[in-house]
Amino acid sequence: MLLRDKIRARKFTVLGEIEPPKGTDFTLQIKNANLAKGRVDAFVVPEMANAVLKMSSLGACAIFQRHGIETVYQVCCRDRNRLALQADLLAAGALGVSNLMVIPGEDIRYGDHPQARTVNDLDRMELLEVIGRIQGGRDMAGIELRGAPTFCVGSVIDTSASGGLLELELENLRRMLGLGVEYVVTNPIFDARLVQNFVKRIDGEGVSVIPRVLLLKSAGMARYIDRNIKEVSIPAEVIRAIQKAPDKVKECIRIAAETINRIRDLGFPGVLISTIGWEDKLPQILDEARL
Repeated sequence: MLLRDKIRARKFTVLGEIEPPKGTDFTLQIKNANLAKGRVDAFVVPEMANAVLKMSSLGACAIFQRHGIETVYQVCCRDRNRLALQADLLAAGALGVSNLMVIPGEDIRYGDHPQARTVNDLDRMELLEVIGRIQGGRDMAGIELRGAPTFCVGSVIDTSASGGLLELELENLRRMLGLGVEYVVTNPIFDARLVQNFVKRIDGEGVSVIPRVLLLKSAGMARYIDRNIKEVSIPAEVIRAIQKAPDKVKECIRIAAETINRIRDLGFPGVLISTIGWEDKLPQILDEARL
């Protein structure tokens, strides 16, 4: 079943994430994707995550799909103007890449090319409007297209927001839904109940909220994320469990699988598993979670 059909049918959807190579050799990406093929509904391909130069998401998606692997193309506002974004969307449609995830993109100053210029010609809402127009057969200038793509459109949302920021996040979500977004992926979560509280605020909005599960690699990594990334909160007991475990990798896999199972038990429509360089561990997580 195609990803769009699963999302629209509200069947539990399993997304993986695979970074494109920093280069042209795609051997490892295909190998790792094939390890989980048939168990993962589609692979999200980040667009230069953390503003670090890698092969483009669209290029990588085209290669994956040539090997029969369904993908989600991350469309990023940060690096391209409206001409380039529209050109890439048309190319995606022609290449059969039909799943999108629209993101603003991280601050370019923290990447490996801090001297690069941020574009942001369109913001996320404007880009979503453009995607709607293109699917309707016209570009931003109102000129009719000779053939129009059809996309399943998603985006991202921060469920950790509180107070006024939470209200802003909810308003942004409602705007995105009005612009055709069918699913949103959350920030990395380690307590599915916190996301459940967020979902209660949007009950009946008709969107699939898909929590992101992050595979930790060490207690040090967990502590750093908890202290420095405001969108992610990692319980102290999780960090202690990794510290005490004789096999720390196995424990990190167990924690990810346990989080996935809680997400499924709470009735969420799916999960995105982020392994950030440990894509070869994805089958072990799926085994542990019995997926």
